[in-house]
Amino acid sequence: MQDNAPHIMVVDDDNRLASLLKQYLSENKYRVSVAASAEDARSKMGGFSFDLLVLDRMMPGEDGLSLAKSIRAEGGQNKSVPILMLTALAEAGDRIDGLEAGVDDYLPKPFEPRELLLRIEAILRRATPETVQKIEFGAFTFDINKSELLKDEDVVNLTSGEQILLKTLALSAGVPVTRDDLSLSSGAQGRAVDVQITRLRRKIEEDPKLPRYLQTVRGEGYILWAD
Repeated sequence: MQDNAPHIMVVDDDNRLASLLKQYLSENKYRVSVAASAEDARSKMGGFSFDLLVLDRMMPGEDGLSLAKSIRAEGGQNKSVPILMLTALAEAGDRIDGLEAGVDDYLPKPFEPRELLLRIEAILRRATPETVQKIEFGAFTFDINKSELLKDEDVVNLTSGEQILLKTLALSAGVPVTRDDLSLSSGAQGRAVDVQITRLRRKIEEDPKLPRYLQTVRGEGYILWAD
């Protein structure tokens, strides 16, 4: 494994799960440390710099939500470390609590290891956006930094809401993005996200009723498939 591989800390009091995650993520070329509690995590963060935290919510003593809030509130190098919350609490209100606490993504247990890996990759891409400037799908190219969509060489006119929506999806290309997350990023409320998705499909899909690139993921939200 390369020394410059992203360093992930798994914070979970379930020793078996933490060990399995460490093995799986190590096999996928990440450096991995494990902490069994918020106190243990704080100690390790005092001596190491991490690229991402995979954080359980329900733990004895200080829970993951409190730890995430305190990390965001404190200064220093760890304030902006990306956090993926991994928890059995999967209701919309629980996800919103996590996002309000400052976590970057929220994955409910039980989960598919491959989805966890894809979400980690997406978070790390967002944390270093300068390395992800453009994505392509079909005849379209979307410049993430400029929020500019081209079809071949022609600019496709997007509303500001559509630009934000497409940027959010592009930064997590290949990974489902929930309606709640899209609402938080775009400011659209309720079914307004679905209306914006419909309008966006009309601009990028050959057949908006049978979308190829911007698809619905039943029970989760939407996903953008890039080439």
